[in-house]
Amino acid sequence: MGRITLDKVRKAFGEVEVIPPLDLTIDDGEFVVFVGPSGCGKSTLLRLIAGLEDITSGQIRIDREDATDVPPAKRGLAMVFQSYALYPHMSVRKNIAFPLKMAGMDPTEIDKRVNEAASVLNLAQYLDRRPGQLSGGQRQRVAIGRAIVREPKAFLFDEPLSNLDAALRVNMRLEISELHQTLKTTMIYVTHDQVEAMTMADKIVVLHAGRIEQVGSPLELYRTPRNRFVAGFIGSPKMNFVEGAEAAKYDAHSIGIRPEHVDMSRESGVWQGRVGVSEHLGSDTFSHVHVDGIGTINVRTSGEVDVRHGDTVWLTPTAANIHRFDKEGLAIR
Repeated sequence: MGRITLDKVRKAFGEVEVIPPLDLTIDDGEFVVFVGPSGCGKSTLLRLIAGLEDITSGQIRIDREDATDVPPAKRGLAMVFQSYALYPHMSVRKNIAFPLKMAGMDPTEIDKRVNEAASVLNLAQYLDRRPGQLSGGQRQRVAIGRAIVREPKAFLFDEPLSNLDAALRVNMRLEISELHQTLKTTMIYVTHDQVEAMTMADKIVVLHAGRIEQVGSPLELYRTPRNRFVAGFIGSPKMNFVEGAEAAKYDAHSIGIRPEHVDMSRESGVWQGRVGVSEHLGSDTFSHVHVDGIGTINVRTSGEVDVRHGDTVWLTPTAANIHRFDKEGLAIR
């Protein structure tokens, strides 16, 4: 079991409150992603759950048992860091086995668990190599293997892919998602990359200045963001925001429309604009269109659409996909 409950958990460093009191429940077997900009408190929150930081007030429960004052090693959690934290002088086998050896486990059981983890992570052929002989992705799998053998109640990932190049990040995203489906163990994953959050999570927790802005499935957050912050953070490319007289037409202080929900035409539409930069990515084209009195609107179209710098075009937001916000930035339903 790996149910984790935070009850009015608060963290302050001296007079500075970095996480105001918050409540959160992570159900057994869920893949939950903490996402938000740098400095939003997501890594601090993960460290509080792990026990690597003491909470200032509140309670943390793991499987309904109070774990607030339980030492990290006894919480039944396993953490994977972005730095891998492998021992360079040890083989892959010994790196994976290390926490079990330190716990005094029987060598036969250690070998069994190491071999099982290596099989799941496709590391069997690398067990006798040292970390320096492996690629970044392979080293990260070794770090995950060291966590797997502990058979934890939950895995905690702290931006584990940030040191990898773009192609490796995509591969490792898939591997970690597949691992979750295989193990069916609770996983909490911290990232500043909302694409990782959208593609991996069962449930996303959006954080801003230590506060939870919204919790929900990726599609919930994409379709029905609670406020402008969530609307602007979730989705790639980012949502366009329009204010002033145009927003007033929709009885709102501001409106938001995603690039994929703006139709572009050379003949007619709601807003007339001039194409600035166009980014051609093969299947998609992203056009940055300047509209007088509104600003720049980013439009996502098929890669087959041929638009160039200086072209005059018409834009029409899809009415059903317009998001309205009040003066406080809260969504109007």
